[in-house]
Amino acid sequence: MVLRKAEVQRGKGCSTCGKEVGLLSKTLPACLDCLRSGKESLKPFIEKAHHRSREPFRLVNNPPRDRSGILCQVCINQCQISEGGWGYCGLRTQKEGALQGVSSEKGNVSWYYDGLPTNCVADWVCPGGTGAGYPHFAYTSDPEYGFKNLAVFYHGCSFNCLFCQNWTHRERVWDRKRVTPGELAQAVDDRTSCICYFGGDPTPQLPHSIQVSKKAIERAKGRILRICWETNGSMNPDFLKEMVDLSLTSGGCIKFDIKAWNDSLHTALCGVSNERTKRNFEWAAQWIKKRPDPPLLIASTLLVPGYIDEEEVREISKWMVSLHPDIPYVLLAFYPQFFFKDLPVTPRDLAFRCKEVAEGEGLRRVRIGNLHLL
Repeated sequence: MVLRKAEVQRGKGCSTCGKEVGLLSKTLPACLDCLRSGKESLKPFIEKAHHRSREPFRLVNNPPRDRSGILCQVCINQCQISEGGWGYCGLRTQKEGALQGVSSEKGNVSWYYDGLPTNCVADWVCPGGTGAGYPHFAYTSDPEYGFKNLAVFYHGCSFNCLFCQNWTHRERVWDRKRVTPGELAQAVDDRTSCICYFGGDPTPQLPHSIQVSKKAIERAKGRILRICWETNGSMNPDFLKEMVDLSLTSGGCIKFDIKAWNDSLHTALCGVSNERTKRNFEWAAQWIKKRPDPPLLIASTLLVPGYIDEEEVREISKWMVSLHPDIPYVLLAFYPQFFFKDLPVTPRDLAFRCKEVAEGEGLRRVRIGNLHLL
């Protein structure tokens, strides 16, 4: 799939209020004040941007709301899917009165091995990168050289981020090959010390990844095998409970990607509200005291230039401090991708200002990720 590169809007006026701003993407040329305001006049414009980003991949424009359809309750979107229709993630359809597609026994997924320590959001605090939790959750008191991570990449997502860094997962949504939990669990060998589910996002296929985890732990026969997740956090809370249990007992972690604080801005950028993500993060935070080391819960934010600024980071940081000041927080450098391909990488000074803001609000473990991009 070839995506046309838009022209960057430098020093141009906001398409809504006319205010001159330093940097905007042609895909969403509205200033932060307008995007945060949630103005009704912006909604058609925002919807058009998201529809354009989904059309090349044959994904439905909005979560279906057919009152006679079957309700899917896996994530925040609560799709009501009609006969022959598809859910927002493109992974489930209704056929002959039942939901078909991915399930607890059939996953649309690919995977590979990643030698430890690896370039992971959590590598600076996790057992694989530091030896944290040794000897209960790590094989060595230092980085686990010689061991590997089973990186499990789920195709499909419950969000539609215009700046998606892994947007090619959309090209795999229509793959017909399905993998059972048992087949994927067989990829775990005696040098695999952790499994990390990411994507796309594992959220639409959590029934599958939870089953994979249980079978893999059984296959490990009592040796260390950490279960980790990297997610937008929009899952049904019932699935989050199982995720927390699996990660908590295995020494793994759950990495929430907090895209933005302001809900209107989040919806403009990602097509979906962040309300469920915040509630789920708050619920997971209560389990930190059960296992403070290695950390159970980790947060990250992608610093998209022109859209995610110090104010967003400030509000996210205040909120996290109110939950626990030791939650590790990673500020990720943005690389031009997908429908924000016209933007530059995150400016170095912005990244360091955001780090100062987060630490100034009281977070004690803040790091800039993807530093090599700055």
